[in-house]
Amino acid sequence: MQRSGLRMVLTAAGCDDGSAEIVVAGEAGDGAEAIDLARRLLPDVLITDLVLPRVDGLGVTRAVTEAGLPVRVLVMTAGDTDENVLAAVAAGAAGFLSKDAPPGELIAAVRAVATGGAVITPAVLARILARVAEALPAPETTTASKLDALTEREREVLVHVARGHSNAEIAAALRVSETTIKTHVGHVLTKLRLRDRTQAVVLAYETGLVKPGA
Repeated sequence: MQRSGLRMVLTAAGCDDGSAEIVVAGEAGDGAEAIDLARRLLPDVLITDLVLPRVDGLGVTRAVTEAGLPVRVLVMTAGDTDENVLAAVAAGAAGFLSKDAPPGELIAAVRAVATGGAVITPAVLARILARVAEALPAPETTTASKLDALTEREREVLVHVARGHSNAEIAAALRVSETTIKTHVGHVLTKLRLRDRTQAVVLAYETGLVKPGA
């Protein structure tokens, strides 16, 4: 949103009917002025472009965020590349929209950001989510690595625990004393930072150490 080439600082104030009325609290001609206005006016939402004189939009966003102001930043730009979006989010922006977003989408975004939500242009969000999904390791691989701290005997004991065997039953199966099994179970819980045997059972299945029905 622009008027006479100036970036606008907005506030979303509540109306009697519970909806949010969007009021222009101030306008700034460059990034430095926008930061100053944000500090003085404390609007609910500050809308900024990425490309600004003196201080760019990322600088404005970062300054507002690092100052701890109760001001949320919505970035609007023609350059809706993944890199720009990620940079804006890293700087503290709560929203990112393309300049060609329809008025209704912008109004909804301002209201959402003002009430603590986060908004990213749908098309860009779809691309970013795809990238995040590709970068994430497989869940089973991630959780399985938690078992690396266990010895082979402790893994064996965990398998028995996951199958519902008592300490006495495990001791009989492994031909050791019940006291030894209690020690192994204690080591398993400590190493895996688990509260009890129930959590141990859940983790055993999550990691694939024990398969349902096996």
